[in-house]
Amino acid sequence: MAGGSQRVYKQRIKSTQSLKKMFRAQELIAASRISKARGRTVAAAPYERAITRAVSAVATHTSTDHPLTNERPDTNRAAVLVIASDRGMAGSYSASIIRESERLVAQLTAEGKDVTVYAAGRRAISFYRYRGRELAAQWSYGSDNPQSDTATEIADTLLGAFLAPVAEGGVGELHVVYTQFVNMVTQRPRVVRMLPLEVVEGVAVPGENEALPLYDFEPSPEQVLDALLPRYVRSRIFSFMLDAAASELASRQRAMHTATDNAEDLIRTYTRLANQARQADITQEISEIVSGADALAAS
Repeated sequence: MAGGSQRVYKQRIKSTQSLKKMFRAQELIAASRISKARGRTVAAAPYERAITRAVSAVATHTSTDHPLTNERPDTNRAAVLVIASDRGMAGSYSASIIRESERLVAQLTAEGKDVTVYAAGRRAISFYRYRGRELAAQWSYGSDNPQSDTATEIADTLLGAFLAPVAEGGVGELHVVYTQFVNMVTQRPRVVRMLPLEVVEGVAVPGENEALPLYDFEPSPEQVLDALLPRYVRSRIFSFMLDAAASELASRQRAMHTATDNAEDLIRTYTRLANQARQADITQEISEIVSGADALAAS
């Protein structure tokens, strides 16, 4: 019996060692990619700030209305884009973002909105598919290394839904749920209302004795907004995807580090139990030898 226990523990030690190697490899891969992901986020920030300032300048210094900045009274539909991961082994990363998305959907539904969900990432797609809930559109896009082409496709799909007539499923507002990278330890789910646009940041407020700068828009404010606003939406969505990628990698590194530590603890526990089983086996063998010797002496 003890010999059988030894074999079981040795098999468990071997399998746990294999898992430990896999966890460690995933931790190192995630760690090596985080700096690149953060670098892409930082590199995209100047363009996002510049286009935000440009859109804010037009919106602030003209009285021009635009379909993307106006509320839609003709529909109560709301769209929610969920940006999750394509892969697991990242701890509670996807669960947290899905939980926040469900909270938002419940809130919008309570407000009388008819909610349509768009999902980016296999984890979100699987969640809604398993529950039999229809998705307006879905994307599997390599969540830890997003590309601008995918962000453009997603943005154009959502812009089309916002601008579409009611009869064709047009929505009155769009919310994005993604994970914001704060630092290597903290990543938190965040909800942003993208449409209709409320662009107010990026324009300096003049002092008491200062005059507002004069702007001259060519060819016209309307055409400038037509060109800038779609680019602004694409830029924001791409920045959300980049932030989510860095968050996913940080979560995966942390989860795999914890899994590696747990595997080491299991290996130590199984090794101790295997040694105890071996000692019990040796004790039993000695007892059998002594009992045999006593029986021979008695005869």
